[in-house]
Amino acid sequence: MKKVEAIVRPEKVEDVKAALDEGGFFAMTVTNVHGRGMQRGISLQFRGRKVNVDLIPKVKIEMVVEDEDVAAIVSIVKRVAVTGEAGDGRIFIIPVEEAIKVREEPE
Repeated sequence: MKKVEAIVRPEKVEDVKAALDEGGFFAMTVTNVHGRGMQRGISLQFRGRKVNVDLIPKVKIEMVVEDEDVAAIVSIVKRVAVTGEAGDGRIFIIPVEEAIKVREEPE
């Protein structure tokens, strides 16, 4: 099993979720996060003044899936979440040793 963590722009989350649903991938955890990449934040104009935003709002989508599903999920996220601009996000693939359902009786 693998954990796929996709960090995407907030405005792309609903599109990514819909595309994953269409692909048959339903189980996910979605969390609002803040971070920065190589651009180290952004500068905005607010009421005529320059404001530096150090940490940019993003959304993290986490899915634990079978190894054979990883490529399809990565392909969907990359296709739907891309804008072509810096800050489109990252995808991390992490090995998962075991997943245990809380509601199940212990062995």
